[in-house]
Amino acid sequence: MKKIILIITHSVDLHADIVQEKVLSLGGGCFRLNLDKFPKHYRLCVEADERSDSSFLVHEPSGEMVELNLIGCVWLRKKADFTFLSDDLSIQEKQFANNETEHILKSILFGLNCYWMSHPNALNQAGWKIEQTKRAKKMGFSVPDSLVTNDPSKVQRFRDKHPEGIITKAMSSPYLGSDEVNVEDIEIDMMPTTLITDEMMEGIEGVKEFPTYFQGYVDKAFEVRVTIIGNSVFAARLNSQDSELTKVDSRSMAAEIEYSLYNLPDDIACRCLSFIKSYNLEYGAIDLIVTPKGKYVFLENNPAGQFLYIEQLVPELKMMDCLVNKLMSEALCHA
Repeated sequence: MKKIILIITHSVDLHADIVQEKVLSLGGGCFRLNLDKFPKHYRLCVEADERSDSSFLVHEPSGEMVELNLIGCVWLRKKADFTFLSDDLSIQEKQFANNETEHILKSILFGLNCYWMSHPNALNQAGWKIEQTKRAKKMGFSVPDSLVTNDPSKVQRFRDKHPEGIITKAMSSPYLGSDEVNVEDIEIDMMPTTLITDEMMEGIEGVKEFPTYFQGYVDKAFEVRVTIIGNSVFAARLNSQDSELTKVDSRSMAAEIEYSLYNLPDDIACRCLSFIKSYNLEYGAIDLIVTPKGKYVFLENNPAGQFLYIEQLVPELKMMDCLVNKLMSEALCHA
């Protein structure tokens, strides 16, 4: 019997929209679980006795149903907060509903005997950025000097050691918690990677509040985004130094910098793939700096990073087709 691809995401996800459409157009089976509509718009039933078990999930607005034992592949794309049938749950009721829903859903899905891109256990392990840099260094990558501290004097000494400058960036999320509070409570919505100025150092006592991450600034010739899908390696060159808006943080989409296909050296490509596989991941988005002297410097890996905008800017990188083919072939293997 044909196995189904389960896409776990939220309802506003263009990546998932395209993958779902491509899978269906190629004759594959696909079911989408939008966590921001679960369990409100879904019906779940898992029943077991000594002789048999039955489990299915229904998307009630469309009537689409999937038998859980027919799931051969899971693409864990994005997280989202649950929504419930009642809008007037008390704070405690909602917390209990969240806890129960998360526990039950994970208990069911983690028990599936199928292929994952990528398994939640692997994603959890791979998400710690400071650990990433230690691992990358052990695997032969160059990494920037770094400091984690809530001691202002240590920051001053670190800056003195790096006349080219130091940067700071958020480890948990660049949104600084703005995506987790009410709109009226937002003070600042995002902090990019930031070069520390003399003026900022005048307020450095603020690091006493909580440990903060600092990094020695690395001169760049350009940057490379390496995307791993299964065992395939895709690389795009970012001419981030062509604009003042992207010299320190290339994530600014306000600057129209050039993105192009990049031929990553074989040893660097193998190292990137080995890094991803060391976490048992099936996907990763690695950011590298290439210095004016040609040295490759590892910055970080996002185990669920975006790739569609890269492909849109560099159409030669057929990452979407690669991902669809990988999901469909793995689902077939688990038939």
